Amino acid sequence: MSLDCAEGSEGPLARFWAAMLGGEVGFTGSTGAVGVRAEGLWIVAFPVPGYVAPTWPHAGVPKQIHLDLAVVDLEAAVAEAVRLGAVPAAVQPDPAGRWRVLFDPAGHPFCLTTLAPPE
Repeated sequence: MSLDCAEGSEGPLARFWAAMLGGEVGFTGSTGAVGVRAEGLWIVAFPVPGYVAPTWPHAGVPKQIHLDLAVVDLEAAVAEAVRLGAVPAAVQPDPAGRWRVLFDPAGHPFCLTTLAPPE
């Protein structure tokens, strides 16, 4: 999976996802792309000139993709994501429920949820 961003080369997005997924930066390309390797998954942060983050939940710049990450303790997972650089979304469709929406350092929305059991 590739995520567009303003900067690659081990910038905030790559460091965030490596820490969030318990992975590591696996490569840095000559184009500024940086690959994060986690168990059974690669995420590549790919710099795009003029990158503009999604404006979810507003339609101005739609989200192109989002990740749902299964967690056991929702509040602890949210706190750790925020510590790593995530920002909680102002709009929480299920504020008292079993998932939370956050934004990664490049502005991509993602969810932490107890709805999907972790392996």
